[in-house]
Amino acid sequence: MNRRELLKAAAVLPLAQAACSQSSFAQAPYPSRNITMIVPFPAGGQADLAARPVAMALERILGKPVIVDNRAGGGGGSVGNAAAARAEPDGYTLLMTLSSLAVLPEADRLFDRPVAYEVSQFMPIARVLADPTLLAVPASAPWKTAQDFIEDASRRPGQITYGSSGPYGTLHVAMEMFANSAGIKLLHVPFRGAGPALTALLGGTVQAIAAAPGTLKPQVDDGKLRVLGNCGAQRIASFPDVPTFQELGYKDVEMYIWAGLFAQSSLPAPIATRLREAMGQVMKSPDVLKAFETSGSLVAYQDAPAFAQFVATDSTRLIAAVKKIGKVE
Repeated sequence: MNRRELLKAAAVLPLAQAACSQSSFAQAPYPSRNITMIVPFPAGGQADLAARPVAMALERILGKPVIVDNRAGGGGGSVGNAAAARAEPDGYTLLMTLSSLAVLPEADRLFDRPVAYEVSQFMPIARVLADPTLLAVPASAPWKTAQDFIEDASRRPGQITYGSSGPYGTLHVAMEMFANSAGIKLLHVPFRGAGPALTALLGGTVQAIAAAPGTLKPQVDDGKLRVLGNCGAQRIASFPDVPTFQELGYKDVEMYIWAGLFAQSSLPAPIATRLREAMGQVMKSPDVLKAFETSGSLVAYQDAPAFAQFVATDSTRLIAAVKKIGKVE
């Protein structure tokens, strides 16, 4: 080899080494490092209650730490959802989010704001929970039934306050759906998540909230809150004496707060398959089942194909509700 050939070979060598290194990295078994699970709400809400037992079980199954990252902000979870949408589609950034996922882009369009993300940027991996939202008030409140609440709100339009996880989040849409059906006007007070909204209710800052059974049950059991109504189509085991709003004559009130795991839409198929298989094991884990049962939220597992269909159907109904609600704060 002459000097010119030697220099050419030396110049090519770093490129060849880099290509080899990239190839080795691409072929490394998944996962080979820590996984981040973004929860776009503060601790204490339904998404957080779903994420923590699931993350612990995934960590045992996958053999790498799964770190829950509460990335709240933007109202209803838009900041965390958008961060997950922009992440590398490599399986190392996952998203545990709620049914407001499809609502928030439509709210952005309603207000002519830049859309933070699109649902099409996500790949459903597994549904974890699916509970109806429940109307709760302090145990010290004068309302013993949903009808008491409605009659008082009718006499005092705009004076009864309720908290939510943010504008057009799941809790906001549920309360506005109920208020529209009942023909009452309530005063919306948005917070950065269901946890802070619940704290505000317990502290007397607001007078009502619509939230998931798992969020409310410990406070009800402690005698601090009272549940007046169920936004689902059927009564639930954790609150068997609470009537549905449909039973009470409000037929168009139906709202669920589901939690599910998502990745990016361009996630490689082998990694998606590995995550789906792992989630299938997670949702059979005795620790996970016990954690959800204790919180008052039973497992509602769906694998990716069924979950994708569920998201499409539920999103269509929620988007229609948002358009009916219109521009509210």
